[in-house]
Amino acid sequence: MKTPYKNIYTILQQNRLIVLTVVIGAVLTSIVSILMVVKLHKETVNNAFVVNTDGSVIPLQLVSQHENLEVELLAHLELFHTYFYHIDASNYEKHLEKALWLGDSSVDALYQQKKADGVYNRILQYSLIQKVLRIDSKIDITQEPYRFESTTIFEINRGSITDTYELTTSGNIMHVDRNFPNNTHGLLITNFFENKLKKISNGE
Repeated sequence: MKTPYKNIYTILQQNRLIVLTVVIGAVLTSIVSILMVVKLHKETVNNAFVVNTDGSVIPLQLVSQHENLEVELLAHLELFHTYFYHIDASNYEKHLEKALWLGDSSVDALYQQKKADGVYNRILQYSLIQKVLRIDSKIDITQEPYRFESTTIFEINRGSITDTYELTTSGNIMHVDRNFPNNTHGLLITNFFENKLKKISNGE
């Protein structure tokens, strides 16, 4: 007895169904794999790991690393503003030289402008003392270069007269190679600009 042949269309439909099932399964497997890799990547990015003395792995949240970054940025800004604005006849050259290591050409351009305007000559001529009292900075650390705005309160002592000023500055900070002792934080101020200067008290 001969075996009857199956309908060719039935066989094709079965093959199409098998191929479609395999393709859908492969696509689903790929999607699940990609989602797992993305999840693993996020968990890895959000955590750092160290090995404890007993061999256990301890996760460290990047929040602490962000906090450390913010502390370094604030310290860099305070150091720069102190060097650049806390000056008198005896230290201005040394302080300005140190300040120029902490910023780019925008800082140097401001220094050259002040020099051309006779700011430092007046400090020498009249023995002025420019003293920084307080520095408050706000930083956006969501993306590098980090945007900042600083408010520096300083006073200028003219002997019997002391005037107090408030200076608002802004710019960006980016990472560079550390340079000891000139730039220990490995940060560089860019696009530095003096936005507003106002007198907040008159000396007597």
